[in-house]
Amino acid sequence: MATQKIPNKLEPSQQAIYWLLISLSITFTLYAFNLNNWVPASFAVFAIWRYLIEKNNWPYPRLWLRLPLTIAGGVAVLASYGSLFGRDASVALLAVMIAMKLLETRTKRDFIVMVILSYFLTVNILLFTQAIWVCLAILLALFSLTACLISASYQNASNQKASNQKASYQNASYQNISLQNKQALNHTQAWKVQAKLAGKLLLQALPIMLVLFVLFPRIPGPIWGIPQDAYSGMTGLSDSMEPGNINQLSLSSKVAFRAEFKSTIPANHQLYWRGPVLWHQEGRRWTMTSNNINLPTETLETAGVATDYTITLEPHNRNWLLMLDLPKVPSTDSLPDEAAIKHDMQVLSKLPIRTRIRYEGHSFLQYTLGATLSDYERTLALQLIDDENPKTRQLATKWVNEQKSPVDIIQAALSMFRNQPFVYTLSPPLLGSEPVDDFLFNTKRGFCEHYASSFVYLMRAAGVPARIVTGYQGGEINPSGNYLIVRQSDAHAWAEVWLQDKGWTRVDPTSAVSPSRIESGIAAALLDSDLLPLLSRQDYPMLKKLTLNWDAVNNGWNQWVLGYDQNTQLALLKKILHKDIAWEDIGLILVSTMIALMLLVSYFLLRNNAAALDPVKKIYQQFLKKLSKAGVNKLAHEGAVGFGERAAKALPDQSIEIQEISALYSSIQYAKHEIINANKTATHCKIAVHNKHKLNLLKQLVKKLKLK
Repeated sequence: MATQKIPNKLEPSQQAIYWLLISLSITFTLYAFNLNNWVPASFAVFAIWRYLIEKNNWPYPRLWLRLPLTIAGGVAVLASYGSLFGRDASVALLAVMIAMKLLETRTKRDFIVMVILSYFLTVNILLFTQAIWVCLAILLALFSLTACLISASYQNASNQKASNQKASYQNASYQNISLQNKQALNHTQAWKVQAKLAGKLLLQALPIMLVLFVLFPRIPGPIWGIPQDAYSGMTGLSDSMEPGNINQLSLSSKVAFRAEFKSTIPANHQLYWRGPVLWHQEGRRWTMTSNNINLPTETLETAGVATDYTITLEPHNRNWLLMLDLPKVPSTDSLPDEAAIKHDMQVLSKLPIRTRIRYEGHSFLQYTLGATLSDYERTLALQLIDDENPKTRQLATKWVNEQKSPVDIIQAALSMFRNQPFVYTLSPPLLGSEPVDDFLFNTKRGFCEHYASSFVYLMRAAGVPARIVTGYQGGEINPSGNYLIVRQSDAHAWAEVWLQDKGWTRVDPTSAVSPSRIESGIAAALLDSDLLPLLSRQDYPMLKKLTLNWDAVNNGWNQWVLGYDQNTQLALLKKILHKDIAWEDIGLILVSTMIALMLLVSYFLLRNNAAALDPVKKIYQQFLKKLSKAGVNKLAHEGAVGFGERAAKALPDQSIEIQEISALYSSIQYAKHEIINANKTATHCKIAVHNKHKLNLLKQLVKKLKLK
């Protein structure tokens, strides 16, 4: 019969390796959403390989095999990402090297290094996303890594002992079977003990984590710069528009922003969220004005009651801040630092929005914008490229020759969209070299950018100043939190025309073709709504309800965890302390709270240790304490009986009681070892019952002992 190989005492235990594989499996599963698929796939190969090494006692791969694998891993990262630097490339390289390290981790030192690197790799997931489910998965991975360290601390002492016992029983098959069952039971208990201890350690760290989160001083802005490749996956409105831009954006169910209103949420047809304003026409492409042009801010006269709201804007790597049409200029006081309102009421930040931000808005739904139009703005609002779209120009000239007023020209264009067979669709046909002519007179199928751009072109050709505004229209009310969710699928484009005595007036040509788009949202307006993402459709009510509930949880997570900045911290402390507090005072509060917390934790730990003390030893400690007060102290090398004899000589008046207590204590301790070594038989039960009576007797004798 072949004997099992006894593991080297310097090797990590098999259980520790399994804990590590569990943790890394969770980590690489999370990375599967962010890194190239071959990275987690390579880990799966190396993890299975290491598992088989442990399970079947396979040899570790030689250096001649590990070295080319390492070089191949580095070359694969370089080929996939074009560099070994940057967020994606660096994390991928670390992940591949850790996966390969599994094949050579054989000593305890290597294993500890591996665990530390795994901690680092796990928390690096937060560079990609901070979603709540990701953070919960990270906690599970950290729990497994902590259990891994606990398992490694035991080394292989128990395995060594089991192997020695097994060797001594090789001639008795039934004893071998019994020993195997005991070993299996011991392994199961070890898993439970390690998991329980890991959970306790993380729970003990939880109060410290909460205190550090709440009180650690928040520094405005990031501590370090984020690599440029971290922004590659961001979606949002572009600074230009051409046919196809917005309808592609409408295929995304990602959240653009969330809005919380301080009063009643306006009706859907009033929810126009203003973004980039496009003035320049370059063929089929429309762009914003140059930032180098300094124009005076257009005059704004408001009427009615202001609408106040708070926006939580998702990062989109652009400069604009979405605001309800039309924002009041003084609202810049509540905007992020270095944000400003341009002359055409675009709200722009100085730097691109690369992190989630929260700001307040103050808008009016009734207004008069730009009552007077400068010559330069008129030139911008009438600019067209010559010698293109002749049919459209001919139609606009016809309206002018009929001496239609600007208002009549607008109505004529809207009537054309309303009465002719125009179709609002997510899948319009491609346009030819004369895109506006082709759309208005041939295809007549398009999305909002087709209608907005062709309408503005018609207006300019007819001499009516016009411009395109892009942004979002509508949104979805989440009843779980009573806030508005605006998704990328709500992206929209409309027009503004300048009219004498009315200024810039919003005209949405899409509403002439599909009124339900403005009244009820995009899903109700499209015949081909099955092209929309599931979260933007109306034919899955149960999925919609679950999604809204989950979004309410995410919104709370964003507001109170990810959005916990310096201002929120100061406001919270002010509310708790009922007084204003300076940013510099937070450090003192943090230190004081941490000291108090550590003292409290230490107290409970010491109290629990005292409570967990062996009851026999606890009673004996009371006995020693009484003798110590009488001037007799037990030496470290003395046994219970020997010390009892010496104490009896030193205190002759109580010599009988002292010797009796010492002998009884020694007898109980010896009986405890008998119980441990005995099988679960009648003898075991008798010893246990007899020992309980001795314990009660010992307690009474110590209590009655009176020393002068």
